[in-house]
Amino acid sequence: MEKNNDARKSKSYVPKNVIFNKKNINKKCLSFELHWAFNLSKKMNIYKFILYKILGWKITGDFNQDHLKKVVIIVAPHTSWIDFVIAILSRKVLGVMVNFVGKKELFVWPFGYYFKWVGGAPLDRSKNHNKVDAIASIFDSKKEFRLGMSPEGTRKKVDKWRTGFYYIALKAKVPIIATSMDYKTKTITIDKPFYPSGDIETDLKILKKFFVGSVGKIKKYT
Repeated sequence: MEKNNDARKSKSYVPKNVIFNKKNINKKCLSFELHWAFNLSKKMNIYKFILYKILGWKITGDFNQDHLKKVVIIVAPHTSWIDFVIAILSRKVLGVMVNFVGKKELFVWPFGYYFKWVGGAPLDRSKNHNKVDAIASIFDSKKEFRLGMSPEGTRKKVDKWRTGFYYIALKAKVPIIATSMDYKTKTITIDKPFYPSGDIETDLKILKKFFVGSVGKIKKYT
């Protein structure tokens, strides 16, 4: 009896009723991966059901074109707070994180963790950086960052776009993806990546042309 005990101490003892081999480990890993994928698919289906079936929207295109990890996404027309809800649902359906920036003071406890979790990045302008340089620095510091912006900069009707998004893309050396949110047809259309040339007048004409005909939630602000 003592010899048996010594043998158990000298080796890595595994009881006979415990099956522990590579095949079973692989099965458990596969089971976990399938369970995770199923839950993710289930969540995405819920978002699809809300966006497509209940709200009646559809999406054309994708943000993950050419496997781009860094991009500036401009969304227009922006006329209502409801745009934010539609945008969040669309992001969930596509399964791609779209980020935003905010003052660093917003990213303190307890809300800071939440803002980062939903894609937020704190903007630090204490180092005498202007906004364009500060956001370009965020792009440089991250492996993946898709910045969503409204070129109008307001929900009211404007005659001219703000140009910050253009100079951010130029400085960060990333493409711009134009995305229209048309309430007339309830269609979100995602364009192909556009690489700014530095000729802002010509480039803005090209980008604005993509949004012609798109109608916002509040038509008079379009």
